[in-house]
Amino acid sequence: MLDLDSLFNLSYGMCIVSSKSEDKVNGCIVNTVFQVTPEPPMVAISVNRGNLTWDYIKDSGVFAVSILAEEAPTLLMGKFGFRSGRDFNKFQDVQHRLGETGCPVVTDSVVGFIEAEVTDSVDVETHTIFIAKIVACQCLCDDKYPMTYNYYRDVKHGRTPKSAATYHETKE
Repeated sequence: MLDLDSLFNLSYGMCIVSSKSEDKVNGCIVNTVFQVTPEPPMVAISVNRGNLTWDYIKDSGVFAVSILAEEAPTLLMGKFGFRSGRDFNKFQDVQHRLGETGCPVVTDSVVGFIEAEVTDSVDVETHTIFIAKIVACQCLCDDKYPMTYNYYRDVKHGRTPKSAATYHETKE
């Protein structure tokens, strides 16, 4: 038996992963970011190979993770999760700054950020897992809670695009 709904019991954080390519920047929503080692501090992210952000990470070898707060507006999430950076500038009208890696870090509706340099990658079917050394990170708001995928799905009634690592057809 394969009851994929059981995967909804795993805990994921909702984040905007961003990267750069020369003078261009892009970002996408991901819910698969996790710490791999404490020393040196390293993280891993999973990004769909069809995303423009994937191209930028492969090109530059760097990325930033902006950790969304529970009160992040669904319009912000939709901008990064359901539209392609090939069609418009996702960072237009979004509060952000360029971090130490040159990647954009969202500064509104987030609890913190991580910047990292890729050390390895593993292709897994439709996605690539990028393993990276943390070069900068900071808490930006101590009085807000990070948004989990469960919160996004069950409280905000958010949808999951087919390109997401956690997408699957749900039972009606």
